[in-house]
Amino acid sequence: MSETLSTGRSSHLEQGGRTLALDPGRKRVGLAVSDELGITARPLPPLRRTNWKKLLRDVNQIVRDFDAKKLVIGLPLNLDGTEGEAALEARDFHRKFSLSLEIPIYLQDERLTSREAEERLIDEGHSLDELADLVDSESAVIILRDFLTSEEEMR
Repeated sequence: MSETLSTGRSSHLEQGGRTLALDPGRKRVGLAVSDELGITARPLPPLRRTNWKKLLRDVNQIVRDFDAKKLVIGLPLNLDGTEGEAALEARDFHRKFSLSLEIPIYLQDERLTSREAEERLIDEGHSLDELADLVDSESAVIILRDFLTSEEEMR
């Protein structure tokens, strides 16, 4: 399920173009980007979380580099659908990015994406040591694919 929090910008379906997804973690922010048609998603190198200004600057640059038309932020709901501390932080990400980006920003339910990402990476033959570096952006790929699927279903 995706949720649009109003940013005063265009609706969920108005624009084509690339979509950037973020999976905010405690140490890293996983990244994924779609193709221009919104069909495929691929991981990008994760960003280290050091301070908010640097993260904002880095994400702004990535949005420009890929000419992203939308931003999707993973919303880590509890299994019962309630919101905990991590979900509140994702909403704070949304609020802060909406102040500096001129593109629509969405929240996407990301329950169990980290577990699914770990399973995918292990199935692909990655070692447990490699998982820490790859799981955040693989989770962002899953978040982005879920968003793109929901967007397609709305058309």
